[in-house]
Formats: sequence, structure tokens, C-alpha cells
Amino acid sequence: MRFGGIVALDGISFDVQSGQICGIIGPNGAGKTTLFNCLSRLYTPNSGEIIFDGGNLLRRPQHAIASAGIGRTFQNVALFPAMTVIENVMVGRHCRTHTGYIANALRLRSVEREEKNVRARSHALLNLLALAEVADRPVKELPFATRKRVEFARALASEPKLLLLDEPAAGLNHEEVEALRQLILEIRNRLRVTILLVEHHLNLVMRVSSQVVAMNFGRKIADGPPSVVQADPEVIRAYLGAEAVK
Repeated sequence: MRFGGIVALDGISFDVQSGQICGIIGPNGAGKTTLFNCLSRLYTPNSGEIIFDGGNLLRRPQHAIASAGIGRTFQNVALFPAMTVIENVMVGRHCRTHTGYIANALRLRSVEREEKNVRARSHALLNLLALAEVADRPVKELPFATRKRVEFARALASEPKLLLLDEPAAGLNHEEVEALRQLILEIRNRLRVTILLVEHHLNLVMRVSSQVVAMNFGRKIADGPPSVVQADPEVIRAYLGAEAVK
């Protein structure tokens, strides 16, 4: 992936097995968010392929990524602040609905049935993420950590096979990070979703991931179990500098 003369991603390639949690680490500017933007099709890479569920993701239009089975959260929470929690989550379910514009305009029975189903599934996610008590509150009234959970719920509303978590621990305190760790594991275990986790909080990454991919300057420098990647000299050099491995 190039931006003018800058190569943001340089031949990076790795595989993630279904049901795994894979952490992606690297110093600032390593290309982690660019990678996520390619996977979620906000960017189209200059070359290469992204193989997801047996097909090339780059052949799908950008608007079809959610229905293809990919959900995402963002480092800066991207919710509708004036809407309630349940309304935000219901928006995430839109790609799984089938009634069209005319049916909604005429308020046909099929629309009512579909809306009832969307609301029921959204409430089930709120229960899973301990958000039921704030279901009818506007998102803008909620603490930051709670809004992070709402964004989780909205991403899960589309029933993704792959969940992309972009720095979910950013802005959280120690207790909130521990709650996040438990939540990520619970989501994987209960919903059987594969998770890609971009995160600067290395302790969190190493405790939840079965695979870790380390990046630097747009390239993969390590890929394997957390303990192996954490001890890799190239990874230590990327984070701490050359003097740390002498």
C-alpha cells in the first residue's frame, strides 16, 4: 500500500485460523491501522490479495464488507452520539436486513417483523455485553469505557466471522483493561468469532492472543506464539532500539 512515495505496507503476509485471536503489534507508524483499513476496505491496496473465507476480499465492493462477515471497531469511538445505545446497535444489524425502501415506506408487515427481530437480537447483545441497563440512554451521556462496549455490540450485530478491534484499550484504566480482556475472550468463546486485535497495550495482547504478528515500517518482522514474538530480537529492536539487543 503506497501513499505517494511512502510505502505503508510492504509485502506483508500472514494467515489467521478460524476462531483464533491474533494480535498485531508494532511501534507508531508500523502500518497497523493501514492494514486494518485495507482489511475493512476503507483502502484499496496497490497490489496483493486479501483472502477471506476462501475468496479475494478485494473483489467485493466496499459496501459489502459487513455482509461478507467482517465487523470493526475504531480507535476513536465512531458512534451516533445523539442516538440511544439500542439504536446504535440496531444500525449495525442493517446489513442483515432484507426489506427495501418501498416496503419500509409503506410499513408492510414484513418490515415490522424484521424490525422486531433486529431489536430482539440487539437486546441479546446488550445483555451479553452488560449494557441492558443503558439501552435507552443516548450514547453521548455514557462514560468512555461504556461507549467502547456499545461499539463492540454494534460491530457484533452484523454477525461477523471476523472482528477487527482497533486499539480497544486506548483511554482505559487498569481495571477497565482487565474487563476488556475478559470481554474479548468471552466474545471469542461464546460467539466463535475470529478476532484481529491491533493494540499498543502489549500485556493485553500477550494475554489474549494465540498468535501475534509484529510489524515495523510496513513489513512483518515476526509471527508466532506470544512468548516467541515477545522474545524476538527484531521485535525488541523495533520497540526499544538497537542498544536493547546488544
